[in-house]
Amino acid sequence: QVQLVESGGGLVQPGGSLRLSCAASGSMFSIKAMGWYRQAPGKEREFVAVIISDGSTNYADSVKGRFTISRDSAKNTVFLQMNSLKPEDTAVYSCNADALLGCCTRRNYWGQGTQVTVSS
Repeated sequence: QVQLVESGGGLVQPGGSLRLSCAASGSMFSIKAMGWYRQAPGKEREFVAVIISDGSTNYADSVKGRFTISRDSAKNTVFLQMNSLKPEDTAVYSCNADALLGCCTRRNYWGQGTQVTVSS
């Protein structure tokens, strides 16, 4: 059982920056991977970035070089630093966790999402 809470979204001008946070809480779990997805109105949800338990990361081509994912393992928190934001980055950003429950069950969990709006 895992709960995810995102924060840090808001309104920013093109070229600006935002830092999103996602905190995982619950009991009897360990995180295998945490990442970010986003969905703009009328668009399909798309992958943004992920960080694996070994520390490796992966990014969508559309954000590579602009966004950085990091983590605070002690707090079960993942961050997404978003720089050089573009209007096309406007979306609801949702946190995802791939969690191991107990010893033997793995499931994906989603937060409610946080709105990022890039507009002048």
